[in-house]
Amino acid sequence: MSTKQLYRKIHRLCSFQPIYLLTNKTTPLFPLPIQNYHRQTHTKSDGFAANVAEENCALKVQTLLKIEANKSVSDIFQSLNQCNFALSEDFILDVLKRHRSDWKPAFTFFKWVLAGGYPPKTGSFNEILDILGRMRRFDELNQVLDEMSKRENLVNERTYGIVINRYAAAHKVEDAIEFFYKRKDFGLELDLIAFQTLLVCLCRFKHVEAAEFLFHNKKNEFKHDIKTRNIILNGWCVLGSLREAKRFWNDIVTSKCKPDKFTYGTFINSLCKSGKISTAVKLFQTMWEKGCKPDVAICNCIIDGLCFKKRIPEALEIFREMNERDCLPDVATYNSLIKHLCKIRRMEKVYELLDEMETKGEGCLPNARTYAYLLNSAKTPEEAIGILERMNKNGCKMLGDTYNLLLRLFMSWDNQDRVKSTWDEMERSGLGPDQRSYTIMIHGLFEGGRLEDALCYFNEMISKNMVPEPRTNLLVDAMNIMLKEKRKELEKKEMTKKGKRNENTR
Repeated sequence: MSTKQLYRKIHRLCSFQPIYLLTNKTTPLFPLPIQNYHRQTHTKSDGFAANVAEENCALKVQTLLKIEANKSVSDIFQSLNQCNFALSEDFILDVLKRHRSDWKPAFTFFKWVLAGGYPPKTGSFNEILDILGRMRRFDELNQVLDEMSKRENLVNERTYGIVINRYAAAHKVEDAIEFFYKRKDFGLELDLIAFQTLLVCLCRFKHVEAAEFLFHNKKNEFKHDIKTRNIILNGWCVLGSLREAKRFWNDIVTSKCKPDKFTYGTFINSLCKSGKISTAVKLFQTMWEKGCKPDVAICNCIIDGLCFKKRIPEALEIFREMNERDCLPDVATYNSLIKHLCKIRRMEKVYELLDEMETKGEGCLPNARTYAYLLNSAKTPEEAIGILERMNKNGCKMLGDTYNLLLRLFMSWDNQDRVKSTWDEMERSGLGPDQRSYTIMIHGLFEGGRLEDALCYFNEMISKNMVPEPRTNLLVDAMNIMLKEKRKELEKKEMTKKGKRNENTR
């Protein structure tokens, strides 16, 4: 469908306000006349034992649905009847959540629940709607909505958000707009918040052009505040279309709506990502001049953008102004500066900032990312060990990525004792080894000429059902060829030695 045709369709939907009927051409949701066979219980679990029993029952249903996946719906219903489960809202949700990526057993189970007369609450209906929408089973989704419409007070704002979001994700723009008008059928208001939800979902899945057209089309119906305009601006920015974002920014500035902190922050972030840091800095200064005080997130965006462009003195100046203007920096502010200062080896300034973070304490304490930047800049094992000691002293816990970084560093320094101790500690902590850990070991050992050890790690990795990177597979193929040639050379040398011994014997 062309853009012009889409606009015409949206215009038709906007100008026409029918009471849409839910789908009635689909097959009935409950085709089987089944008696009320469920044993009703309280919806709240009674203590830990009840929770465990409920989880066991949910697991039993999951197993049953998997085993009988190829059987007819009536056969599955019969098998579920024989289990005589005590249904509750938590139990139904548990079973549904176990099938978030497999709509068919989830839908079969939900039909069985409803066919037996148990009345699920809104949470269960919303969960099955989300599952069906994720798998793009919109016929079945509409059947569930039909069932909800027959019951009172089931459809809520969460229901609306789920359906709109899933239509937008499936690029069904017209269906998403139609469902906006169906709110009346469910007793929901056609208000500004619902309209903004529709725009957010359309923009989230790259239908910004359609969202903006809808925004302009409904100007008279809804009083558009700056929040509505921010949604469209953010949509263009996330889409990466700086030209359209600039155009819409100018529309906001020339309108009666005054840009707020979010408007500035969204556009500044887009400018920084597009490399237009000078324009972003000017807009940042305009915020201060107009009395719209930037928050720490906006300041961080400017600082990181300046550092990326190697304009670190300017970044440090803004950092200093933050403290003076009572916009206190957070750990992300310090991390941006430390990351780029480490790259240019301004280690004196790095450790000055690190001391400042530790002094300020909560909210600014160095985290695993801070120490990762420091470790990356380490030139010797002793320097890395010192950073680890400082990390431990400040109570910062190790992450799997930190262990992998240490493995890479110690391998590059050929410090095998530290490699082994890091590997052992990682195993004890339960944070590894993962696929990245094995990749580091295999490539590091290959570079060190220890081909047999590298292959041992590769075999161990495969035994744990980890999928190697393509480059690792190529390296292993090369190692096998090299080892084969090496064995041939050894055999040849051995044969030569044996021949010489035989000649000497004669």
